[in-house]
Amino acid sequence: MTLQEGINILESLKNQTTKKSEIKVYEKFLHILTALKSRTFSKDEIQSIETELDRLYSTSNPENRKKHFKKALTKFEKYLKDTFSLTSKGYYAELGITLGMTFGVVLGVLIGQRFERSLGISLGISLGMLIGIIVGRHMDSQAKASGNML
Repeated sequence: MTLQEGINILESLKNQTTKKSEIKVYEKFLHILTALKSRTFSKDEIQSIETELDRLYSTSNPENRKKHFKKALTKFEKYLKDTFSLTSKGYYAELGITLGMTFGVVLGVLIGQRFERSLGISLGISLGMLIGIIVGRHMDSQAKASGNML
């Protein structure tokens, strides 16, 4: 399946649905495919991308289209990240927030031993998210500067 065929399929699916959540998934997938179409790749790289698209579109008529295409989008983003080091906008910021909250809870428990536990946890999560988003945005700007952002 070529990139243009994938774009056409997603456009038709987007026009068939009225659910906003499903439309968002299709639009994100469309954004990635159009960004890939505008980039220059070698023939082997294009063949590799098209093969991956064939694998993702292999289910002809899934019961839950939103769930199917959301999983396909996640797999395709992972494939692009692993193979070509391409990331979508905000990838590192989302990752930073998630990791910041995770480590913030641990930090909050440690702070909470000195103060009230709930205050420590909330401060830890807040600080972790703040640090995570700062680091994530910095990494996103580096990816954009190096041309690895879709």
